[in-house]
Amino acid sequence: MVMPARRPATYDDIAALPEHELGEIVDGELFVSPRPAGPHALGAMALGASLVPKMQFGDGGPGGWWILSEPELHIVEQVVVPDLAGWRHERMPASPRETFFTLAPDWVCEILSPSTSRFDRTRKLPVYARAGISHLWLLDPLAETLEVYRLQSEHWVLLATHGGDDVVNAEPFEAAAVDLKRIWGR
Repeated sequence: MVMPARRPATYDDIAALPEHELGEIVDGELFVSPRPAGPHALGAMALGASLVPKMQFGDGGPGGWWILSEPELHIVEQVVVPDLAGWRHERMPASPRETFFTLAPDWVCEILSPSTSRFDRTRKLPVYARAGISHLWLLDPLAETLEVYRLQSEHWVLLATHGGDDVVNAEPFEAAAVDLKRIWGR
């Protein structure tokens, strides 16, 4: 029996989703995720709160970044939504006003959860590499780990894995100490 060909997903498919669901399109396929659970939401908020004062506002740090929560990226013909993303002012001089972004960020962070980890690692990381995003963090609040990657020759290179109660100064935010126990809610 021949199965009918599925049509590629479109942005209309994302727009038709209920508000409590997040849609992304990778390689023509629609992926739908629920809104994040507590550890995921806490990790994203706490990490953003650790980075924004020094890296965006310049309070006790260099500034020079725009850091956003869940920006919708339309990059390399895909629609993806990282948990956090950052752009250097040199590449995006004005405060972002768009509802989605076609300029790939300089850094993305995915907060891993049991329902999204495989998708983030196997489908989204290649998209980020194709888009030329130079830095990637994978934060796992359940395992209490932070993996720091740099893009080299179109491949992700693991620079470090941190965990537990570490205080981290990691690329590209060496000027902002991230106290991981705060990220885990301790």
